[in-house]
Amino acid sequence: MAKLSKKQSEQHKLIEPGKLYSFAEGVELMKKAAMAKFDESVEVHVKLNVDPRHADQQVRSTLVLPHGTGKTKTVLVLTAGDTSAAKEAGADFIGGADMVEKIKGGWLDFDAVIATPDMMRFIGPLGKVLGPRGLMPSAKAGTVTANVGDAVREIKAGRVEFRVDKFAITHNVIGKISFSNEQLLENLRAYHAAIVKARPAAVKGTYIKSMTIASTMGPGIRLDESQAE
Repeated sequence: MAKLSKKQSEQHKLIEPGKLYSFAEGVELMKKAAMAKFDESVEVHVKLNVDPRHADQQVRSTLVLPHGTGKTKTVLVLTAGDTSAAKEAGADFIGGADMVEKIKGGWLDFDAVIATPDMMRFIGPLGKVLGPRGLMPSAKAGTVTANVGDAVREIKAGRVEFRVDKFAITHNVIGKISFSNEQLLENLRAYHAAIVKARPAAVKGTYIKSMTIASTMGPGIRLDESQAE
């Protein structure tokens, strides 16, 4: 086992082994344990009692965090039609088949992709490139839509997509250490509520197995979801 640095040892001393903290306690403790010299991101990791191999146990949805993530995303809109709504909403890049070819050539300077339905026949081949990066547009995530203006505004305002990985865990950034405790708490509660709402009907028994909050360079802090309020 790797030896902890002095700073890591100080961080771990703040956390009681095996204890589950309320959401409010977890946020406060995480901020105390954040010792990096930059504005760390705040991450939440949720282990779910689902089997991602089964279609009826997939967990994937979106939510708009009350206070955003602290990062303004660069948004690409792929459309073959009118581009005025995307421009007015603040899309960073807009294009059609030309942009698809650019992505095929290796261009990936964006954080989110929104596509109109008529573009999906062109976008299909990009699955191998965009899919592993979580950038592939989908109707379920609200990124395949005719209302591109609304979609762009939501993403710019702090909409995040969550989905389970092959280990049945969701990983998302919900803010920055520079956020106030209350801002982080409201974002955390909104994220938790969205995860609960996305529970598949096929899941029996305990749904959320564990929930952990951490800053980029800080230790994980286990949360008690029964004390979300």
